[in-house]
Amino acid sequence: MRRVIALFLVFAAVLLTGTMELYAQDAGEVAGPSGFQLLKKYFIEGDWRFMSLVLVTLILGLAFCIERIISLNIATTNTEKLIGSIDDELANGNVNGAMEVCKATPGPAASVLYEGLKVSDKGADAVEKAIVSYGSVQMGLLERGLVWISLFIATAPMLGFMGTVIGMITAFDRIEAAGDLSPAIVAGGIKVALLTTVFGLVVAIILQIFYNYIVSKIDGITNKMEDASIGLIEALTRRNIIK
Repeated sequence: MRRVIALFLVFAAVLLTGTMELYAQDAGEVAGPSGFQLLKKYFIEGDWRFMSLVLVTLILGLAFCIERIISLNIATTNTEKLIGSIDDELANGNVNGAMEVCKATPGPAASVLYEGLKVSDKGADAVEKAIVSYGSVQMGLLERGLVWISLFIATAPMLGFMGTVIGMITAFDRIEAAGDLSPAIVAGGIKVALLTTVFGLVVAIILQIFYNYIVSKIDGITNKMEDASIGLIEALTRRNIIK
């Protein structure tokens, strides 16, 4: 469902941009071509077979990126406040109340702490083992979809390079057919070839920026989970619930 929403947002942004462009044209603007017009112009001039594939990688890559960003923002938790609430419950010896606090708090940090509290009656080793085991599960959930984003980052420039190579082959075929090294014959094929490379690299750069942001967000959540886990063990030890 989240991926469907993400795709909808991407298509809505493209549609909104196109609508604004049409409105500007209807208003009678006579200025030079805008960025969107140039982008559309060069996209049409490029080889549509490879340009379409590059565009698909951009749309799908952005869909996965937006889905991950939304999910990670939802998963972000104020761990200091969470540990404080848990410690207040543990001060009264109310482990079940601490577990309810974790259940009521969204995010992977609260889920990991809940698993640790669930086995608090079995000792410190059991708590640490539960936290480590369930932390690995949560890490897998946080990193879900990153492999697809990496795939699109790698695929977009490769598709562009493939279009470039095929465009160069086409240009040399035209030279061979004409029997003359005419600049007009060569320039057309080379231009189409280079446009596919440019678009492929642009798509890869855009997705790489989003990918790095997502990875940094995951690292931040992971660090908070580790701090919260240490804080939980300290709170359980301080309240003499585990030894």
